[in-house]
Amino acid sequence: MTTELRRLRNYIDGEFRDAADGRTTEVVNPATGEAYATAPLSGAADVDAAMAAAAAAFPAWRDLVPGERQKVLLKIADAFEARAEELIAAESENTGKPLGLTRSEELPPMVDQIRFFAGAARMLEGRSAGEYMNGMTSIIRREPVGVCAQVAPWNYPMMMAVWKFAPALAAGNTVVIKPSDTTPASTVLIAEIIGGVLAELGHPQGVFNVICGDRETGRLMVEHSVPAMASITGSVRAGMQVAESAAKDVKRVHLELGGKAPVVVFEDADIAKAVEDISVAGFFNAGQDCTAATRVLVHESIHDEFVAALGKAAAETRTGAPDDEDVLYGPLNNANQLAQVSGFIDRLPAHAKVEAGGHRVGDKGYFYAPTVVSGLKQDDEIVQQEVFGPVITVQSFSDEDQAVSYANGVEYALASSVWTKDHARAMRMSKALDFGCVWINTHIPLVAEMPHGGFKKSGYGKDLSAYGFEDYTRIKHVMTSLDG
Repeated sequence: MTTELRRLRNYIDGEFRDAADGRTTEVVNPATGEAYATAPLSGAADVDAAMAAAAAAFPAWRDLVPGERQKVLLKIADAFEARAEELIAAESENTGKPLGLTRSEELPPMVDQIRFFAGAARMLEGRSAGEYMNGMTSIIRREPVGVCAQVAPWNYPMMMAVWKFAPALAAGNTVVIKPSDTTPASTVLIAEIIGGVLAELGHPQGVFNVICGDRETGRLMVEHSVPAMASITGSVRAGMQVAESAAKDVKRVHLELGGKAPVVVFEDADIAKAVEDISVAGFFNAGQDCTAATRVLVHESIHDEFVAALGKAAAETRTGAPDDEDVLYGPLNNANQLAQVSGFIDRLPAHAKVEAGGHRVGDKGYFYAPTVVSGLKQDDEIVQQEVFGPVITVQSFSDEDQAVSYANGVEYALASSVWTKDHARAMRMSKALDFGCVWINTHIPLVAEMPHGGFKKSGYGKDLSAYGFEDYTRIKHVMTSLDG
């Protein structure tokens, strides 16, 4: 007996719609490897409709006083809490993530982030007025940019949707967002929730729109004439393509791309605490996190002890089904990702040693064992390229200068951490490390009030915090004569 697949639909101007030409793609649960839904494969007509709806809604939304937009966002946050179990179930089916961890580690920060931007909306301002020329007063206005085309990734579909729509809406923009083609379910549910809030408060439905589709759909969004900016969280390749497409009509672009976070462990670090925290930060979400603690650099004097302890921690870490409360992470997101992670291990050089893991778990779904690889050199592929799986590499260093050289010696520059009891050394390292975030004696915590974003091929622009408004607002100078 064949189970009928659930039917996901686009959300455009307050209506759920199929793709104009009827095309669909299958959506697979990565915990089972089986399709559970279909989603629209949106084309040019669907993008046109969503952009038209967002453009039509923009003037009224832009002209609301910040306090009114705040009310909407606070209502959205309340609605997320009220429908938490639906969101958690949708996200787990999307991604295979453990239900308990999605409930405790993802939904609360999302709600907090929406509430943060609800409050921050009322703090948007330009510099105070002043006279910089005789007889003239200058004023700075901070304004929304307009319609925002946003493309979210598959590793945190629900949370990344929040990171995109919350600052955009708070600043007075309207949104067309595309979830990944492998994880559309939770974003479609978010559209239903936000649409209900907008209707309840009497605001235009076109403020928030969702279209499903693939890479081509995203390209059509970015190249469309309506959006004033494009925002993407994804791979470096995808970010480069977005930047190239957006350049054709000089759209502003916000890019949060890959990472290869160095974790620098000095000889005076608390090894037990470092191993415990790094293993969690490296394996959480199956390592499918741009900030994951995947590249450990450890001082040569404690290298062997550290590697043995990390290998033991990996061997004791479990992956498994979403309803298993004793697992740290679920499957990789899709078959292609499983092949990518497996390929890195299959191509390891002869000098590398697999200390733990290095293999698929089971034959159902896309599960991969927690893996630790030692004996690596700086120019090895697995050190230089983003694996995006539950794989932690270990290298040794001899002194602070070499640690900095190894840490900075990759094309990514999103996040990093330093483990030491020496405060002065920690401060030197935080200055020398060329990454958008440096954690000291911890790795991976995020708060809504602090910015998240990288340098180099990790992209540009900031998510979260008041800095998150920079890409979603524009600055206008108004000068008036005092002579009347």
